[in-house]
Amino acid sequence: MEILVVENIVKGFGGVTAVQDLSFAVSKGEIYSIIGPNGAGKSTVFNCINGLYRPDSGTISFGGRDITGLNPDKIATAGISRTFQNLELFSRMTTLQNLLLGRHVSTTYSIWQMLTFNFRNSKAAKQEILQREKAEDVIEFLELEPYRDRPVFSLPYGVQKLVELGRALAMEPDILLLDEPAAGLNHEERQDMIFWIQDIRNELGITIVVIEHNMQLVKDISDRVLAINFGQKLVEGSVEDVLRDQSVIRAYLGEPAL
Repeated sequence: MEILVVENIVKGFGGVTAVQDLSFAVSKGEIYSIIGPNGAGKSTVFNCINGLYRPDSGTISFGGRDITGLNPDKIATAGISRTFQNLELFSRMTTLQNLLLGRHVSTTYSIWQMLTFNFRNSKAAKQEILQREKAEDVIEFLELEPYRDRPVFSLPYGVQKLVELGRALAMEPDILLLDEPAAGLNHEERQDMIFWIQDIRNELGITIVVIEHNMQLVKDISDRVLAINFGQKLVEGSVEDVLRDQSVIRAYLGEPAL
């Protein structure tokens, strides 16, 4: 069953068209990777899906619902969360506090209910307990217990990447968009990231769309791969077929010298 359908989207910036008439569909429960050289338009595609950009034309559907042009908070509430290529954490806050920010979309109490927070049976107090329990579940799942109460700036970079992943998971999404999750990681940390991505799909049942340059990670996790260049589809299919495709090889390595 297709859970995410992108149809003929176009996105330009001034005289540059970053995404050109691009279409693809992601099935529920799969790990779908998008690859391409730098400047191919991969992050622009993600920004269109999660509402940071509005496509100039085309449509994006999630679970059969047209979400084209919705604000990011509406798309997050609908069930799509993401990480970023460059860490977007609150560095002075602790791991737990950053994860609790991911629970914000599930908070429904009013200002008055917040003012009565100190009353044990208030709606705000009950929701706060629930949100903390959900955040603690993510900490346990990602084995972040040693870093729970430490400010993020004091953590190793690889752990910070896990905290950002955890914040996205705390939203309990149906689809998780991962923008270069292995960027800046050493070999051991990349292997751990492969493990976490596979577990998120296999144990939590979350559909995952990945942008990644590390081809070993792409090979290890992907059910299907989409290769793009200059915002256009080159080829889509199995990992082996895509990485052997001559148009993909030329996009990464260039034309052979005559």
